[in-house]
Amino acid sequence: VQLQAFGGGLVQAGGSLRLSCAASGSIFSINTMGWYRQAPGKQRELVATMHSVGSTAYGDSVKGRFTISRDNAYNTVHLQMNNLKPEDTAVYYCQLKNGIRGDYWGQGTLVTVSS
Repeated sequence: VQLQAFGGGLVQAGGSLRLSCAASGSIFSINTMGWYRQAPGKQRELVATMHSVGSTAYGDSVKGRFTISRDNAYNTVHLQMNNLKPEDTAVYYCQLKNGIRGDYWGQGTLVTVSS
């Protein structure tokens, strides 16, 4: 299984970015895909996840600003990030929870929000 993330970059505070992650390989149809982030000197934290049947979970700091969506046919997950804040600056990692086959991580994509 491989995960490839796209869409990081530099944006001003208040701006928007969209991250995408495509999974390939042997993937169960029932799975969870999502995003975590890690800022310098901090632990990795939940941003948002979405189960293949549609349930979602969001980190408290992004609720109301970020929206996760996915396309099950293409094993792709997206993260629309609006009203970005400098504290959203981090490396964002895509994750796939692939049932008994375990968890997989993408390579990370850097999001930098300038004040």
